[in-house]
Parts: sequence; C-alpha cells; structure tokens
Amino acid sequence: MRGVIVDSAIYRNGRRTEGPRDLSDALDEARASGDAFLWVGLHEPTEHEFDHVTQEFALHPLAVEDALKAHQRPKLEVYDDSLFMVLKPVVYEPESDRVSTDELMLFVGDSFVVTVRHGDSAPLAQVRRRLEAAPEVLRQGPTAVLYAISDAVVDHYMEVAAELQVDLEELETVVFAPSGSPHGGDAKSTAARIYTAKRQVLEFRRASGPLTSPLSRLAAASVPFVHEEARPFFRDVGDHLLRANEQVESLDRLLSDVLSAHLAQMGVRQNDDMRKISAWAAMAAVPTMVAGIYGMNFDHMPELGWWWSYPAVILLMTAAVTGLHRLFKRRGWL
Repeated sequence: MRGVIVDSAIYRNGRRTEGPRDLSDALDEARASGDAFLWVGLHEPTEHEFDHVTQEFALHPLAVEDALKAHQRPKLEVYDDSLFMVLKPVVYEPESDRVSTDELMLFVGDSFVVTVRHGDSAPLAQVRRRLEAAPEVLRQGPTAVLYAISDAVVDHYMEVAAELQVDLEELETVVFAPSGSPHGGDAKSTAARIYTAKRQVLEFRRASGPLTSPLSRLAAASVPFVHEEARPFFRDVGDHLLRANEQVESLDRLLSDVLSAHLAQMGVRQNDDMRKISAWAAMAAVPTMVAGIYGMNFDHMPELGWWWSYPAVILLMTAAVTGLHRLFKRRGWL
C-alpha cells in the first residue's frame, strides 16, 4: 500500500497533523476528535491493494468496482456509509493539440475522504497544498475537499476550452485564407485537422457534460456527508461548468460551420478547375476540327488547289482560338 498511497494525513481544526500509519487507527482517531477528518490519496490501486481500504472505510462494493476499473462517466452515487463521486479532469497537450481525460474518484464519509486517481493530470497535489494554506476552509471537513477538487477540475475546463478556441481561430485562418496564400494548407490535411479538432471537442464534452447533474444535486438537494452551507459554493461551481459546457457547444457548432465552409470552398475550387479545363478543351477543339477536316485528303476539295489556302486556314484557327481565349478570360473561366 505504501507505493499506492500518495499522501495521507489527519486534518484537525483545519491543520494538518500526522496520525497513525495504520488507516484504521487514523480513522478512529479522527472520529474520536470530533473536529478532524482523514484524507487518503491513492494512485491507480489494484484490487488487492484496495481491499484494505475497502474494509477499513466500509466502502460499497459497487463503488469500489467503479473506482478500480475506471472508464466511468462523471456521476454522484449515495450509499449508506459514504458518498461516491466521479470526475474526469481534462488535459490539453499543446505539442500535439490533443485533448485527453483522466479519472478521479472521491469517497466521502464520516470523517474521511478517499481519493483514487487514474492518470497523472488530476490536480490533487495543488488542491491539497491550497487547502492546507487555508485552514479556515479545511475546518469545514470532507465537504471542503469535495468542493475544492470539483472547483479545480471545472476551472481547468475553462482553461482547456480557451486553448481549443485558439486552435479553432487558427483553423479558420487556414480555411478562409485566399488560394495560394502561405496560410493556406493542403485541402486533405485541413479537413483532417478539422475532424481531429471535432474529436477533441467530443472528448471534452464526454467529460464535462455529464458532470452537470452531480453538481446540480450537490447544489440543490440535501446530500449525506455534505454540509448544507456548502450549497452556494457548489452552485458557483455549477455556474462555471455551465459556461464551460456552453463554450464547448459553441466550439462544436463553429467547427461544423468551418467544416461546411471548407467543403463548400473545395467544391467551388473544383468547379473553377472544371471551367478552366473545359475552356482549354474548347480552344483545342477548333484547330483539331479544322485540321481533321483538311486531313481527310479527299480528291474534290477545291481549297487544296488554292495557293493561299494553307495560311488562310492557319490564320482562321489562330483567330478562333484567340477569340475564344478572350471570351473565356472576360467571363472568368481562365
């Protein structure tokens, strides 16, 4: 367990204190104090490693199964002895413009908080340091930890949404750049970038969208192991999440519009190319037709005996091609 437990401490009256190494003794000490709680942080425990925690904190087996397997949607479950909440922190990788998600599970009960982290992006270390620097907040017990972690995850949603907005603006610059502009890119690569961006937004929506219901329950209803006074704070986190979800929905709609505009531009360019090809084919058809007629070598063709027939035919073909070229140029086909 020592390699799995990232941090463990008893917080008494908002101050960190080192308690017994045994989780059972530490929990008993926290409950006996009346103004303390135990916070245990775990990182990707196996089933065998988590068995001890399950027994000491009397965690529900269904919640334990979800915490071990991960790949859960954000949710809030209430059991007899604990509260179970799933969060999905979002990570933006600027090198690859990629969005990925990790998972964070919280068990909140009588005088204890157990956090289970899958992945490396969950902001638990920063949240713990920030809370330890604000003992007046930690005095609120496990509720303060639940609020602080939810707030940190949702605030990071806003930062990732801002990064995706920058990527969208770059895509718009590429799509709407004039043909031949250095900002323009290959049509296939541009379409691939747009589809990739839509996949990143979809990954974001899977993390942020389902979290609306759990936060609404924490803000509006009486939930066990959560102080009634915390409702306004969870309501504030819910407002931030609503703004993040609205921004994600806006990004998704804009990406769809950008993709439609890109496909429309590709269609216009293809039509323009077809007009140019048709124009050159029409200009090539005139001398081909005339040369084909005079290349048939019939005996009764009076023009073959005229001394000026060859230059006249050449002049006729040149004049016809020149006239067609000017006509197509004036109509924008060339």
